[in-house]
Amino acid sequence: MANIEDFNKNEMWVVEKTLEERYGKATEVEQALSELRLDPNSTELTDCPTLFWRDDSGANFVIFKVGDRRYRSLFYYRILEQFDTGVYEYDDLTECVVTLLQVHADYELTKAQKQDKA
Repeated sequence: MANIEDFNKNEMWVVEKTLEERYGKATEVEQALSELRLDPNSTELTDCPTLFWRDDSGANFVIFKVGDRRYRSLFYYRILEQFDTGVYEYDDLTECVVTLLQVHADYELTKAQKQDKA
């Protein structure tokens, strides 16, 4: 089983500053562990350091560290409403966070437009 190091101070700073720029205020980012299949063809689960936060729309966001300079991300509202960015894995944390926030913003805009038409 792989032993993946926790998010370091620099990685935490990247996420916190990116969220502060996006939301205009500090956002509480929690650290956790998640069990993930690193190899989609294997049933082996690996503990991966995880960052978690919520925003005012009710969305929950997670970034998984799956290796050295390797990240995955998604946002969700409920268990059956999970969304990824369309990119399986990132090697740049800033790109991972910014893309996740942009995909979420696009989703919220599309959802609002649909509600306006209804």
